[in-house]
Amino acid sequence: MSHNSIGRIILRNTFTLFNIVNVILALMLISVSSYKNLTFLLIALANTLISIINEIRAKKIIDKMRLISEQKPTVIRNGKSYQIPQKDVLKGDITVLALGDQIMFDSVVEEGTIEVNEAFITGEQDNIEKHVGDELTSGSFVVSGTCRAKVKNVGEDNLVNKLENSAKTIKTADSKLFKLMNNIVKYISYTLSPIGALLLWARFRTEANTTEAVTSTVAGLINMIPEGLILLTSSVLALATIRLARKKVLVQDLYSIETLARVDTICLDKTGTITTGNMVVKDVVPAEGHDKNVLVDALELILSHVPADNATSRALAAKFKEGANNRATAQNKGNVEVIPFSSERKYSGVRIGKTEYLMGALEFMTDNAAYIAQQKPLKGVNRILAVMKCNTAGVTGVEGAPHGALDVGEESTRQDPRRVLLGFVILEDEIRKDAKRIISYFYENDVAVKIISGDDLETVKSIASTVGVKDLRGIDLSQQKSPDFSKLVKDYAIFTRVKPQQKKSLIAALRKQGCTVAMTGDGVNDILAMKEADCSIAIGEGSDAARRSAKIVLLESDFAAVPPIIDEGRQSINNLERSTALFLAKTVYASILAVLFVFLPLRYPFNPTEMSLISFACIGFPGLILALEKNTSRIKNLFLHNILLYSFPIGLTVAVSMLALSVSADTMDFSRMELNTAALLIVYSIDLVLIYWISRPLNLLRGGLFAAIVGIIVAAFLVPIARSFFEITNLSQNAVITTIAIIVASLLIFTLMKCFMKFVFVKITKKK
Repeated sequence: MSHNSIGRIILRNTFTLFNIVNVILALMLISVSSYKNLTFLLIALANTLISIINEIRAKKIIDKMRLISEQKPTVIRNGKSYQIPQKDVLKGDITVLALGDQIMFDSVVEEGTIEVNEAFITGEQDNIEKHVGDELTSGSFVVSGTCRAKVKNVGEDNLVNKLENSAKTIKTADSKLFKLMNNIVKYISYTLSPIGALLLWARFRTEANTTEAVTSTVAGLINMIPEGLILLTSSVLALATIRLARKKVLVQDLYSIETLARVDTICLDKTGTITTGNMVVKDVVPAEGHDKNVLVDALELILSHVPADNATSRALAAKFKEGANNRATAQNKGNVEVIPFSSERKYSGVRIGKTEYLMGALEFMTDNAAYIAQQKPLKGVNRILAVMKCNTAGVTGVEGAPHGALDVGEESTRQDPRRVLLGFVILEDEIRKDAKRIISYFYENDVAVKIISGDDLETVKSIASTVGVKDLRGIDLSQQKSPDFSKLVKDYAIFTRVKPQQKKSLIAALRKQGCTVAMTGDGVNDILAMKEADCSIAIGEGSDAARRSAKIVLLESDFAAVPPIIDEGRQSINNLERSTALFLAKTVYASILAVLFVFLPLRYPFNPTEMSLISFACIGFPGLILALEKNTSRIKNLFLHNILLYSFPIGLTVAVSMLALSVSADTMDFSRMELNTAALLIVYSIDLVLIYWISRPLNLLRGGLFAAIVGIIVAAFLVPIARSFFEITNLSQNAVITTIAIIVASLLIFTLMKCFMKFVFVKITKKK
């Protein structure tokens, strides 16, 4: 939404199918000098203006928030580093790239080594090492290491922008609302012109003069257009977006609010969601037979060269900063090779000559049972990092390789006796104060909770238990060689030591089973899963690449904002469900009547001015009020079912009633004004029944709305100016009796139709 310019927003909302149709119908009325019946243009104009204002307002707010959340690239100019807006980066600038950064510009590595993931560009999931002289493609992201890169292309010259501009198709939002509105527009587009032409031809055969023929045709076609429906939908979602913006939640896709409201499974990455992501070193524990000083020396050596580019390394740096700085000064950097952390390896370290010092997940560095046994008593809610020393001399294919000696999957090196455990670092991961309340909210609202983490199983289970996660069945995916993800998502709720591709596979398996899945994340290891999920939520303090991939960004990194997002979505969907029924009821009976009156030699019972009153009093006004009411009831994914349950009985009832009225009017020779007045009373009465039905139980707001609607029609019938404008007249005795009889009969028909529709839906549901 906010990617469009204001000019495009105005053009898109002005030159709509409905507006074009309204202009054509207006020209038809002008051609027969029926100016009073042009009141429907006021509704069309109001729809357009409100839609434009709401969208521009939402755009401005979201654009400001994007500027706040936008990561500014670090560039080196004249030997100094600066953080500047993306638009100010020039071709030839040197940028600094680190873990979690999205590569914004086609570049060439000038210094350092990094690993990048180019899945969004090439489709390949494997990480690729980039050394000095290698090209970096915009749109990819850094999964480990740091480097300096020279900008090769900016703006539209970047590959990612060229791909976007040359794309032949655009992926539409996975939204039931979006699809429903599109189908309505399609239906009207296909039927309006042929029905209009046939109806005009039929009216010339029936009506007394050209003016009446044209006005009745226009009235029939106006009724078929649910012109306020698109406006109402976009306005409700835009207002929800604005309300969320005030809570520091950036909604990048308007319809993602609806998607999140429908979510029945939420996958949480422990760090940044259940925990705050803030970590502190609690203790260092030397391995059996080793001195604590040796362990600290190794830590300081690693930290003196490995960049503090994530929460864990920053916590370690804060604890061992002074010693690390001293070692960095004393150590000859030219003899040191950094092994950067990545989500695949689960460790980082340095190589000095033929000796490696490593820090990370013990299970990913060794299979030594004695070492693993030493770690077991330390497990709990804390994170455990192992520190190891390894002499790589004589290991085939290791010397000179960046970090091949300990690559995951090389069983011979994982069991190498030269790999020595020096000890453990215990880090305390702060649990969010409101985590228990948030987890409880999900359960209360029938949202299943799954935890997908790269951490140790026992640690994650302990934290999950602390915050009230009910299902603690867990599995360590590092121990699974060929996992059946479809079975795993049924059997377990906690998944640990999960690699990025496995996260994506877990999300895909849940979706295949019919779940609507939300995925939260803050790092590059979450991006593939976030792209796979129905709705992705990024933590504001997370990586730039994660924020760019998400549909919703929590700018203040406060996971407590997720329940309000769900509530906003539920309010929007539940209320739109009721309001949409009002609009579609009119479309149903107007379409039926338009077809019937092509073949029947009867007078059409409506005029355009009269229908403007119905559209405002019984559809637009109550639709807007009901759409803004507080309503956070659970969504049962029966949107279309409920709309049809409301709109079809009313639509068919009105169609039958109007047919009966037209036959009676011709039989008893009602005047044109009597026919229109009787039609107005009958439709108004039936619509009041619908409004009451969808507003139950009545509260102060709904009761006031009901009274206001009654007041509008009473005023229209009693105020002389209104009577004259809407062509309301006193009814003859026969017309009064006929009108009352049809109203009573219509209530009976409506009751029967409602029961029939419920019966049909029950049968359909049972078959499914």
